[in-house]
Amino acid sequence: MTERTTAVVLGGSLAGMLAAHALADITDHVTVVERDVLSTGPEPRKGLPQARHVHQLWSGGARALEGLLPGIVDRLRDAGAHRLPVTTDVVALSPHGWYRRWAESHHMMLCSRDLLDASVRAAVLASGRVELLQETEVLGLIGTHEAVKGVRIAAHRSASPAAPLERILTADLVVDATGRGSRAARWLTDLGLPEVQRREVDSGVAYASRVFRAPEGAREGFPIVNVQPDPRAGKPGCGGVLQPVEGGRWLVTLFGSRGGEPRVEAEDFLRYAREDLRHPVIAELLSFAEPLTDVAYTRTTANRRHYYERMPVWPENFAVLGDALCALNPIYGHGMSVAAQEAVALRDAVRRHGRRAPGLARRIQRAVARPAAAAWDLALGMDVFYPGATAEGPTRRDRIVAAYVGRLLHTATGNGRIARRVTDVTSLERGAEVLLTPSVALAALVGPLKPPLSGPPLTAEELKAAGLR
Repeated sequence: MTERTTAVVLGGSLAGMLAAHALADITDHVTVVERDVLSTGPEPRKGLPQARHVHQLWSGGARALEGLLPGIVDRLRDAGAHRLPVTTDVVALSPHGWYRRWAESHHMMLCSRDLLDASVRAAVLASGRVELLQETEVLGLIGTHEAVKGVRIAAHRSASPAAPLERILTADLVVDATGRGSRAARWLTDLGLPEVQRREVDSGVAYASRVFRAPEGAREGFPIVNVQPDPRAGKPGCGGVLQPVEGGRWLVTLFGSRGGEPRVEAEDFLRYAREDLRHPVIAELLSFAEPLTDVAYTRTTANRRHYYERMPVWPENFAVLGDALCALNPIYGHGMSVAAQEAVALRDAVRRHGRRAPGLARRIQRAVARPAAAAWDLALGMDVFYPGATAEGPTRRDRIVAAYVGRLLHTATGNGRIARRVTDVTSLERGAEVLLTPSVALAALVGPLKPPLSGPPLTAEELKAAGLR
């Protein structure tokens, strides 16, 4: 008789639910431990304040998500999510000029974070193979420096007044997906393991977001509009994103680094978009849009990575993924895609090596670190150059990589082939090695093949739909 296997996933947000589903195919029973109460529909969640700001699922993440939950993309679209071709339906001002709207190379899925989380959660729990413990705190790991055996948990009395306040949940595999607030580093030192190597790059960016009812003609088929800051300018970087979401709405996030932060007051929202961004196009588009919410505000945007895969020793039966492993500045839109790719990596590592294989946890940790590392490099290429982002400033490697990538981005404003290669990487479809081929390097040396655009490449029909003509 085959021995029954169990897994515990800490955290019930997107990364946790996807990890739980990945394990449900290869483990007899999976329990998700979540401190909040999770709604059955697309509603705001107390423990996820960043959900009020723009999110996007790049095609690399969408493919991973669909591979885990077949049919989920169609269900999201049926619920109102938008599929936008990249760069066809992207109007973006880069630090190097306006991008042209080239033929589709990849795509984004756009919707509110509430809708995405609710759709994924419903699909995962519908299988009946994942148990959800809500209103339950994780107190620490059970085990030794050699192997984790489970976790200590405590149920809130309101959730289970008759249950013991504290108990032990044993498991053959424990996965930490508790996000930015993860205590995994401390838990591991408590078990006698060395401290993990850690790096933080904090651009000091603050976000202010608001939802608008789009003008009637612009509620379907409108492009995403992105005004990016230029960290090379030596002054605070100010930017903004207008993103179509479900229900004929626009979700607009304005952001600025230290000394250039947006304010929380609603009356300052349009002024910031008009006067502080490098171009007033977002403010102009909002002229005929109706505000539906107050301003949501956050400063929790630092890039923070724990190099668990480099630990000299690693306990069996434990893994860390999602924001608990690598938290990224949300403005680049990679967090959700990385979480989906990490869940695929988790599933594939267990399938490849076998649930009882010695050293499996270390193999898992190295596997999930790969998609995190790719997104980390993309985020640092911009954020490390903001004043005060790190105590020591950009490293020599940071400067060399940024100089080359900057040249590529400049070339991409007027060369469709290079724009395609760049979006291969930013969409998390391919690794950065595609940018290092001789033909790409030669194109970067030559530069753009077309002259720069003088303004945002919105069509006459789009301007009319937004009420600007």
